[in-house]
Amino acid sequence: MVYRVCKMFEVESGHMLSKHPGRCRFPHGHSRKIELVLSSESLDEHDMVCDFKAVKLAVADFLDTFDHAMAVNSDDPSLPALREADQRVVVFEGIDPTTEVMAKRIFDFLESQIAAGGTYHDDAGHEFALRRGVTLERVRVSETSSSWAEYGR
Repeated sequence: MVYRVCKMFEVESGHMLSKHPGRCRFPHGHSRKIELVLSSESLDEHDMVCDFKAVKLAVADFLDTFDHAMAVNSDDPSLPALREADQRVVVFEGIDPTTEVMAKRIFDFLESQIAAGGTYHDDAGHEFALRRGVTLERVRVSETSSSWAEYGR
């Protein structure tokens, strides 16, 4: 049997899908819900899979890069103009920033934090850790209230 926890975040983000044949190739935005599902066969010394605060501290700065930013393929001809306009931009090398691709990028980032056994401190100086025995099962990113993409095991 496995214990599972889920931590959710919300970001407002835009993207342009240069390979898309329809309107999605134009700049548009979404109110995205990001769900991170972690599991473990055992609980830690605090009787948790991991502390939700550890997950928040591990990904907060990374997820903030997407908030009120435009995600764009590095090959998109609009990229120089976006940078020139002092737009917050998240560049995806040679790939369109679809919701599926975003879910994988977030998954890869958090998985690297878990593998490193990251330790984080809150504003009060309390220490929180992501222990190596925790498994990141999946990252689900909602694009609208009726559609999402997921990457995971």
